Amino acid sequence: MSAADTVSESAPPNKKRKLTSDELGLETPVTTIHPASANGTGKMAQNGSTNGAAANGVENGNGSIDEGLYSRQLFVLGKEAMERMQKANILISGLRGLGIEVAKNVILGGVKGVTLHDQGNVQVSDLSSQFFLTESDVGKNRAEACYQRTCELNNYVNIRKETGELTEDLIKKHSVVVLTNSSLEEQKRVNKITHENGVAFIVADIRGLYAQVFNDFGKNFTVVDVTGEPAKSAMVASISKEEKGVVACLDEVRHGFEDGDVVKFTEVVGMNEVNDKEFPVTVIGPYTFSIGDTSGFSDYVKGGVATQIKKPKVLSFHNLENSISEPEHLFTDFAKFEAPELLHACYQVLHSFVSKNGRQPAPWSDADAATFVAIAREQFPDKVTDDNADHYVQFAKICAGDLNPMSAAIGGVVAQEVMKASSGKFSPIFQWMYFDALECLPEDKSHLTEENCKPTGSRYDGQVAVFGKDFQKKLGEQRYFVVGAGAIGCELLKNFALIGLGCDGGNVTVTDMDMIERSNLNRQFLFRSWDIQKHKSATAVAAVKAMNPASNYTSMELRVGTETENIFNDDFFEALDGVANALDNIEARTYMDRRCVYYNKPLLESGTLGTKGNTQVVIPKVTESYSSSQDPPEKSIPICTLKNFPNAIEHTLQWARDLFEGQFTQAPLTAAQYIEDANFKDKTMALPGAQPVETMETVKRLLVTERPNEFKDCIAWARLSWQDLFHNQISQLLHNFPPDQVTSSGSPFWSGPKKCPKPLIFDPENSLHMDYIVAAANLMAEVYGIPKNTDRAYISEILTTVNVPKFEPKSGVKIAVTDAEAQSLNEQAASDSNTVDKLLSDVPSPADFRKEKLHITPLEFEKDDDSNGHIDFIVATSNLRATNYSIPPADRLTSKGIAGRIIPAIATTTSLVAGLVSLELYKLVQGHTNVERFKNGFANLALPFFAFSEPIQAPKNKYYETEWTLWDRFEVNALKDDGTEMTMKDFMDHFKNEHKLEITMLSQGVSMLYSFFMQKGKREERMTMAMSEVVKTVGKKDIESHVKALVLELCCNDEEGEDVEVPYVKYNLPPRT
Repeated sequence: MSAADTVSESAPPNKKRKLTSDELGLETPVTTIHPASANGTGKMAQNGSTNGAAANGVENGNGSIDEGLYSRQLFVLGKEAMERMQKANILISGLRGLGIEVAKNVILGGVKGVTLHDQGNVQVSDLSSQFFLTESDVGKNRAEACYQRTCELNNYVNIRKETGELTEDLIKKHSVVVLTNSSLEEQKRVNKITHENGVAFIVADIRGLYAQVFNDFGKNFTVVDVTGEPAKSAMVASISKEEKGVVACLDEVRHGFEDGDVVKFTEVVGMNEVNDKEFPVTVIGPYTFSIGDTSGFSDYVKGGVATQIKKPKVLSFHNLENSISEPEHLFTDFAKFEAPELLHACYQVLHSFVSKNGRQPAPWSDADAATFVAIAREQFPDKVTDDNADHYVQFAKICAGDLNPMSAAIGGVVAQEVMKASSGKFSPIFQWMYFDALECLPEDKSHLTEENCKPTGSRYDGQVAVFGKDFQKKLGEQRYFVVGAGAIGCELLKNFALIGLGCDGGNVTVTDMDMIERSNLNRQFLFRSWDIQKHKSATAVAAVKAMNPASNYTSMELRVGTETENIFNDDFFEALDGVANALDNIEARTYMDRRCVYYNKPLLESGTLGTKGNTQVVIPKVTESYSSSQDPPEKSIPICTLKNFPNAIEHTLQWARDLFEGQFTQAPLTAAQYIEDANFKDKTMALPGAQPVETMETVKRLLVTERPNEFKDCIAWARLSWQDLFHNQISQLLHNFPPDQVTSSGSPFWSGPKKCPKPLIFDPENSLHMDYIVAAANLMAEVYGIPKNTDRAYISEILTTVNVPKFEPKSGVKIAVTDAEAQSLNEQAASDSNTVDKLLSDVPSPADFRKEKLHITPLEFEKDDDSNGHIDFIVATSNLRATNYSIPPADRLTSKGIAGRIIPAIATTTSLVAGLVSLELYKLVQGHTNVERFKNGFANLALPFFAFSEPIQAPKNKYYETEWTLWDRFEVNALKDDGTEMTMKDFMDHFKNEHKLEITMLSQGVSMLYSFFMQKGKREERMTMAMSEVVKTVGKKDIESHVKALVLELCCNDEEGEDVEVPYVKYNLPPRT
């Protein structure tokens, strides 16, 4: 099927716009609730606000979910899981970097309440990773110090603070307890309480470049949805009658089932015994599976859908006391198979060291490392060997470190575990997880001494403890470009500011042209409700400067692309040390990738999709680039499936979107152009095929036939539209193809993917029918500037006066069954000037409409504004169409997600990938060029699954004996020795003489400058022209003043006359005044 025969499932792009407070559903300011204090007496402080800002909601747990705020997360977790989460109270103990990362993500996620607990006071080294603490907080209790800023994250979540002991009564008031920075003795004490009282328990710990997570969710924990993936379904082609009955699916799509899956059948004709019954699956092949004994069933006739039934899974967790001696590990890096056992021992040795010495091992202390190994040999004599003793030494030397990227990454993982414990959604870590990022250390560690890494009272002490003072200075001198200030952008900027990137002589520039919207607040944690309608980049920079006042960060509100290359020019890029992408579209990512390749700059790339996340590091001269590999093209829906033969809710939703675009966007735009554009007729007549007639028919329809004068007319139009879409068109289809129609081969026409429809009869008592009338009438009114009305009683009264003509199917109407037939019918259609002129004569002149000041307003689809009626129309239209075809309808949330092409997103995954990206940044700043030191990452927090791989090295090409990769280019200076610019002949001779290459074609952008088949006269004329003049002449425009070099593409032959692949040319232009 050709591209012309399909319709992309992706919705048309929407422009960002400023929203009013009314559109956003913001409330007017309410009375401020001032937080009460808590001093460890067991009384909990209530969440509130002391900054005078309006509260944006009420406490969670009341049964309602703010879809405007949580829309992206709802598509990850689902409504039921969110409702369970909103009843959960979480206790987070330990509020250094890791604790606050967990708290931030959990609060953004929307649980009922969070208690912040810490008995310690703020130290300056906490600022290495704790973003809600400042230097003025040093000496205060951590929970007290960060409480107010934490409260601002989500006003739906009840935040409390505790500064006393973790008593049994306090623990039992919570659904989940998370301990960070705790002793093993405390972990066991608290876990004994939680395990006996049905409270989920999580230990999370970060020590330098090492991380530990432990889960105990109780003896009988039910996982409601193991993977979170949508239930698979397959259309049935046949079911055999035998002892191992075989189900064959339609050839177009693999069923995707796995052994052990359970499926339920519906709509099977003949073998009725399988309908609404569940069967375990045994996979035979990609299109077949067995469901057991069907020999006693009736004969299969036709139809049927097999749908996967997701079954809950019950897990039994061991408590910490028992599990620590017989741990079950989740592997995070299969290249480090022995690491979990080693780290499990190291952490226990660390607790013993602290218990004996009252402190952690000093950074890079040989003496403390020796003591650590001695304790390890005594505690685990069978585990410490001469071969692995270095692992214990390394752990001891850096375990005092406190690194923000580690806290960010593990904070995302642990927060997701909290959500799993609260909701039963997704599979929890069972039961231990260890992670390390030792590749971040330099290859030469000789300069990492106790003296060079000791604390000095700096906010970066936690980082210096791992990497030393010299590396900290190097981080501060970096110059980086962050592209995008959305969810990942916010996390990256926070990480970069805390580690000190660009904070000591360097700088970070961030650009994002978008404004802050309410739905952003659920995961773009630098923004607050009072920031709505402000620029993302400026707001984000202001937020991270508050976290680290030394941040030399600059915000811009520009799109990256060819139109801004005068700003992001050679001088800009050449000064950079690297680029971090935080983008949400492929086009911008590939553009930035090309720029990084051109300027030989490293690129940090990342992305998320729900609980899935990936990271990629692009290293100049070493690895392939982001664009070297591509995702498969988006799945598309055949046009005929959309028009006449839908079989899934996705089809009816796309049809509804197309109807919205056609009726309320494109048609009004055409009518408005007729009124405003003096050249409308000439442009219309120049259109191909039948488009001139179709265009004028649209103009006549909107400005004459269907033009409403008052809201009553809009109601009448909506009623007639309903009749045409859901009754008349279906009746005509069934007239052409009756329910008992057979194909030329004798098979039923209405079988397989073709579901036989039925016309609907309008019923004003049917709420779905009225939903369409109300939405369509009000959208029509908005197009024509008529006051809207949603009073259903009034609309119902007007409906009784509408005359709906009886429909009689017509003979001779052609309906395409395949896309090829549809294309053929389109190609046969044509326009003639007489028909267009006749239509023009039926429509008043544009001057007449301008005289009466008629203003037609095309509507731009906006999914996130529930007050505009757009989603109301889509949901009603799609579900009516689904009713026509006996397709199960979709609720509003599902419809909004599919029709609006909403990308599922959650703060936990964002935090994880930003942390992993920041770890790769350490390696780039270290100067690593060995590809084995870098990690591209993929994670799915739902499973949970983690995989890391070395970046793929850039493929090598060759001409003659010269190897080259995508990072190489020919560099040619325009000026010759005599000070004049080389001509095209000089350019050609240069390659002939210097590289033994004969240029057969030469292009710049879309302009062909030279080719061997070019007319001789034109070729000879260009040979004598300066290269820049050739470019200007062929391109018919001047070279912009900021451009210092041209990119030229070559096709070449070698001396044997064979085609050879060669790099592009960077042609450095002469200096211009």
